[in-house]
Amino acid sequence: MPPTDTERRLCEATARGDGDGQVAAIAGEDLYLAAPQQGQDPLPVYDDPAVGGTCIPVLTRGMLPPWQPQQFFDRVSLEELAQDWPNDKWRLAVNPGTPCAAYLAATPAHRAGWLRIRAQVGVRPGGLLVTHFGGPLHGPVARGLACGAPLAVHHSVPWNELGTAFLDPATDAATLREQWSVTEPVSWQQRLEELLAGRFAPADAEAALRARADRRGADGGDGHGEREAPADAGHTVAPDLPELVTRYEERFRADGLLPAGGQVVSVVALDLAHAVALVRWGLGARLCAPPQAEQAVQRAAARAGEVYGSWEEFAAGYALGRVLAFDHGWFGAAYAETVHLHRVLTQDASSPWRGLPFA
Repeated sequence: MPPTDTERRLCEATARGDGDGQVAAIAGEDLYLAAPQQGQDPLPVYDDPAVGGTCIPVLTRGMLPPWQPQQFFDRVSLEELAQDWPNDKWRLAVNPGTPCAAYLAATPAHRAGWLRIRAQVGVRPGGLLVTHFGGPLHGPVARGLACGAPLAVHHSVPWNELGTAFLDPATDAATLREQWSVTEPVSWQQRLEELLAGRFAPADAEAALRARADRRGADGGDGHGEREAPADAGHTVAPDLPELVTRYEERFRADGLLPAGGQVVSVVALDLAHAVALVRWGLGARLCAPPQAEQAVQRAAARAGEVYGSWEEFAAGYALGRVLAFDHGWFGAAYAETVHLHRVLTQDASSPWRGLPFA
């Protein structure tokens, strides 16, 4: 089985002898070149007996090999390859030596065709749900990775992958450094613990939501706002709830992110989703190894189960945390993107939030 839809499209085009279809399958996708080790040539050029000539090999995302501490890949596009191709006689070998292999001639005329098809296909958009059929699909590791699914969908990378890269090693390391001040394993572990503890969630909103849940629990409710409609039916809330939270909950009900009368339990889901992303970035930057990463994402799933009672509650908590952090009451682009992520993960039949048990 091809690991993702990209490889499936490539295999289908190869099987029917469709050269343009092969190009179209990868035209908008990220491709990966093996990064040279010290003393090696910059390009991993080799002679391939399958075509009887010299090739430059690239891999599609789903065909990246398992994580290795000293094996790195640079992310490139077909457009970049077309513009910087070094030798008209060489071929582009896509996933060589695998069932998803394709060999593309790279003469000037062929490369012009690459660019033409790239312009037609466009750049791969964000906001796509991608499943890697070779990754975890069931069990505690899959549930942990599902907690990080919003960021995977945002970047259109497989949600269920603990592997060689999130985007690519250089970008993963830059994300950790620039957004999280993480540059080595010690600071990575510290930031992970802070995220698992919910230290970055909007504090005033979280305190008010927890207080409301505690009051409902004391009044005989179960503490999870979406399971039983409150008496106010979504029109008024506790007086100490921040006004912005109230506005967002009302809009969530109108837009289907909460049911009628539903309430958000907690915004800790935002931190848990980022904790899973931190693990994946850490793997890409080689600040942690797969056993440590698996343990960390399982801890995220366990923590989610302590706070929420369902994927629906987790989804609403993530959405509120995200708009409080990035939309600031504007109901603008960040809000629209949050609604899109929510709908993809709660409505798509292939979503882990539809297919995986929450706990």
